[in-house]
Amino acid sequence: MQIVLQRVKSASVKVDDQIVGSIETGYLLLVGVETTDTEEIIEKNARKIAGLRIFEDEQGKMNLNILQTGGSILSVSQFTLCANMEKGNRPGFDRAAQPSQAIPLFDLFNQRLREQGITVETGIFKAYMEVSLVNDGPVTFVINHS
Repeated sequence: MQIVLQRVKSASVKVDDQIVGSIETGYLLLVGVETTDTEEIIEKNARKIAGLRIFEDEQGKMNLNILQTGGSILSVSQFTLCANMEKGNRPGFDRAAQPSQAIPLFDLFNQRLREQGITVETGIFKAYMEVSLVNDGPVTFVINHS
């Protein structure tokens, strides 16, 4: 599982010129589900993201998690994160899970985040999406726990 987490002041995703998901303060997650991902990996990553202390406290120190700040998550599937870029100039996507595997795991990931009390908006799986964000900081992390 490959995740790019961006702390945002706002983020939205459009499909066919219609906003299908939007948040204010929180995280934009770009999520790539790989063929080797399991429910255990999904749950581990959801717990990790819910607990990350990357919001500033009164002293300006990254010490608060998303629940403590009342933030939300915009979660967008992005199979291109699973690309193999080692050979040639054209990425290979063999590591990216097929929709029959990826959709249930992506849905489970978002459900596990919701179960921890976080509001989660999403894009539309396999749709052409336009993602907009105002990056806060910028603060960006790459999470590739497996």
